[in-house]
Amino acid sequence: MKRRTMIRIFAFAAAAFAVLLTRNIILMKEKRTALLTLKSAYSRAVEELSTAADNIKNTLKKELFAGTADMHQKLSQQLWRDSSTAKAALSQLPTEELGLENTNKFLSQVGNYSLAMSEKVREGEKISDEEYENLSRLYDFSEQLCGDMWELEGKVADGSIPLDGESAPTDQEQPPTVADGFEDFEEGFDSYPTLVYDGPFSDHIMEKKPLMTEGKSEIDRDKALEKASGALNIDMSMLTEVIEEEGKMPSYLFCDSEGEVACAVTKQGGYISYFLKSRQVMSENISVEAALEAADKCLDDLGLNNMQRTYYENINHIMTVNYAYTEGDVCCYTDLIKVSVSMDSGEIIGYDARGYLVNHQKRSFEEKRKSVLDVKKQLSPKLKELSRGLALIPSDSQEELLCYEFKCEAPDGTHVLVYFNAYTGKEEQILILFESESGTLTM
Repeated sequence: MKRRTMIRIFAFAAAAFAVLLTRNIILMKEKRTALLTLKSAYSRAVEELSTAADNIKNTLKKELFAGTADMHQKLSQQLWRDSSTAKAALSQLPTEELGLENTNKFLSQVGNYSLAMSEKVREGEKISDEEYENLSRLYDFSEQLCGDMWELEGKVADGSIPLDGESAPTDQEQPPTVADGFEDFEEGFDSYPTLVYDGPFSDHIMEKKPLMTEGKSEIDRDKALEKASGALNIDMSMLTEVIEEEGKMPSYLFCDSEGEVACAVTKQGGYISYFLKSRQVMSENISVEAALEAADKCLDDLGLNNMQRTYYENINHIMTVNYAYTEGDVCCYTDLIKVSVSMDSGEIIGYDARGYLVNHQKRSFEEKRKSVLDVKKQLSPKLKELSRGLALIPSDSQEELLCYEFKCEAPDGTHVLVYFNAYTGKEEQILILFESESGTLTM
């Protein structure tokens, strides 16, 4: 064979190899992209399913404590939405081989049964003891599903359960799969019935224009710097960085060169909006009582009066205390301030008054109200009243509602807050208190 022919053969072979190699690289890249896309979709579906299961559990527990048709209807509609979300997320996961008949049955019936109870109450009938028992058992199943789903989500997050479609080598034990997360729940249906720290309402506080800054004169940067220095208790020369925040509450934001401290002062009125001292807190050297007293003193130093402690939580050695403004005998949950205290020294390292600045105003309440004794009759028979008072809460439409607040105890010892409109008697809201050594939360 001639040398030129040999060269041509090798050239053609090399070209063919290069084409095949390029094609394989492209195919591998496409496969990898497809797997990553699939993994992302599965991961998102697992997270959505876990969140929906959590919502179903919390709403079912509130359903046990609802006393009026309006509240039953509100909660049943929420259950319907959450169960639909859960079923949609479940349909996106590779669980076809399991069937998951019981899981799908639960998600379908939990909304339907709640709607049926809502309609029964609306027609003037009462929920029977047996029906309450069914709701209670549904709640028990929802707790199990919620726990299983968050465990599954955790295993997906740490890589214990792969979502990229890869399998283990044939000589190794098969790795766990997404489907495994449903097995315990599927097998536990022998007794199945036939059928998130912050004080309450804080999600509503930043959705409208601030009332306290409206119509106030604008201060200059130097005056704002002076106020920030006083709030942080540091020299003005340390606050070298200045940012002008826009939005519904235009402010000057002052920071140090290291970004470890920051303080926002509103342009209109010169109010301290929030401040933060960023440092690690590694120990607890003061008591809870001392931390609460330090938070109280912070408000006193800032000239804020008539603030009532509501809820607090200690996370990572930082105590965050929620305060609500009190107007006479009315606790205004709309006017919120949060103060964070370091448990190592009692230093104030966080302050947030944006809820207060957004909502605080002079108010007057009509005296003609429903009888609190008549309203109390609408409490769920599952609840025992512990105390009562007046509270101002926001509605979904951002209106303020004057309500009777009943603190109650459930048969299992859980504390529940139930709110009835003081003028109409309508059951407006139910909150479940989660109380532990670290503080008190609501859900």
